[in-house]
Amino acid sequence: MIGILYKGFIIGILVSAPMGPIGLLCIQRTLNKGRWHGFFSGVGAALSDVIYAMITCLGMGFIIDFVKDNQGTLHLVGSFLLIFFGYYIYQSNPSKNLRKSKEGVSTYHQDIVTAFFFTLSNPLIIVLFITLFARFNFISSDEKLFSMIIGLCTIAIGALTWWFLITFLVGKLRKNFNLRGLWIINRVVGATILLLSIGGLVFSIWDMIHLHH
Repeated sequence: MIGILYKGFIIGILVSAPMGPIGLLCIQRTLNKGRWHGFFSGVGAALSDVIYAMITCLGMGFIIDFVKDNQGTLHLVGSFLLIFFGYYIYQSNPSKNLRKSKEGVSTYHQDIVTAFFFTLSNPLIIVLFITLFARFNFISSDEKLFSMIIGLCTIAIGALTWWFLITFLVGKLRKNFNLRGLWIINRVVGATILLLSIGGLVFSIWDMIHLHH
């Protein structure tokens, strides 16, 4: 049982730690709106991660096979989604975001929901969970349901711990940014997501062409 506790905690951190689009989103929201908006975005991402961890634990082979059989299509859809999202961040106005935050227009549950579906749109994370589960020998097929639930809870705790710490650190730095600094951050984050998504789109198209040949 102790093994499941610390292994799940480590897996939760490792799944959340890579600074991909969702990490950039949490940082952007922390800088633009405040620490807790960034943290609750991380909560949405963690909820999505737990769902994929549960799918992996249950060994739903047909879903894993679907992901493997449709990787090209899923990559394309994900890349187009990221291009749209990157452009949205790139052209967004941080002063407007700050004004909305002060007026209470943006709510924490909206941050959770948007980050949840954004993370859920990347089912390829199942592959990462399969790799980590194998690496840490985490929850074998003969484990009891109680152990599986405890394991999923520790993954969630690990993910939430990561988002709590990263948004805490970024929140401390937020005081050093004026509106121009926030505008630059928006441009950098948006441009980075755009470049990553365009690169992913090009590689996806290249792989699909290669497969047909």
